Formats: sequence, C-alpha cells, structure tokens
Amino acid sequence: MTAVGAAEVDHDSYSDAYIREILQTVKVVAMVGASANWNRPSYFAMKYMQEKGYRVIPVNPKEAAAGTVILGEPAVATLDDIDVAVDMVDCFRNSDAIPPIADDAIRIGAKVLWLQLGVRNDAAAAKAEAAGLKVVMNRCPKIEYGRLSGEIGWFGVNTGVISSRRKRVV
Repeated sequence: MTAVGAAEVDHDSYSDAYIREILQTVKVVAMVGASANWNRPSYFAMKYMQEKGYRVIPVNPKEAAAGTVILGEPAVATLDDIDVAVDMVDCFRNSDAIPPIADDAIRIGAKVLWLQLGVRNDAAAAKAEAAGLKVVMNRCPKIEYGRLSGEIGWFGVNTGVISSRRKRVV
C-alpha cells in the first residue's frame, strides 16, 4: 500500500470507486508508447478511448520524427511537446522505463499516472503519489472502462445465446 495524503491505495487491488472516479474526471490522455500499427494494443486502446470521448495524444518519438498522425492526432516526441493540459499519462512502456515518465508526468501537472497491463514500478508510483498524482498499475483503462460501464459482459453467457442446458424435447 502506498500513502496518498490521508488515503491509501492498494496497488494489488483497486476499488471500482477509485478507477471509476479517475475515468469520469479524465478528459485528456497522453499515451506514451502509442503505435500507428493498427494491430498493436496501444492502437486499440487509443481508438476505444477516443470513441468514449477522451482526447488521446500519442507520445512516441519515432512516430513524431516521421510526422505521423495516429487516429487523427499528430504524434509528439515527449510529454513536454503537448500544448494542452494533460489529465492522465497512460504508459505502454516496460516497467524499467517508468521512472523518467513519472517525473515528466509530475512536471507537466498530470493528475493520473496509469501503467498498462504487465507494467508496475512501485518506486515511480510512490514518487508520483507523493507529488499528488493518482496511480494505477497493471491495468488497462480500455478494459476498466468496458468493465465498469457493462460493455464487457459474459460474452454470450448472460444473453441466452449460449447455454449448457439441454433443449427440452416435448
């Protein structure tokens, strides 16, 4: 558990209220490690979040140098290159790459540092939380949004389409 002011956040088990509050207040997301490749997880997540009304700004130095526009948003090289207030920094980078990203998120005044599935860095999280940011690790905002909104259901299980019951023969 990590201290956040007077509250504590268990980074092994986030409450739905904690995740929901973040997703309801965030409007602008900087996606570090966003890819222009349509079959990469970051591309799917970016597209989904845009469809839900978030502005998602891709942060990828290689794509920025090439002048790439990803899903209608020009890629930027760094968080410092973003010219609007960023609410959340969503990281599609490995755990070892997180400390400088956390420092950048703090510097630009982000409110949330979100680390994607499989990404965890407790030291960076503690530093971000000490600076007043909320932190989520090892989760995907796309998945969490879908889960909390009811969009991700029991695919077929609660629809009556799939059943383990035998048809009654009359």
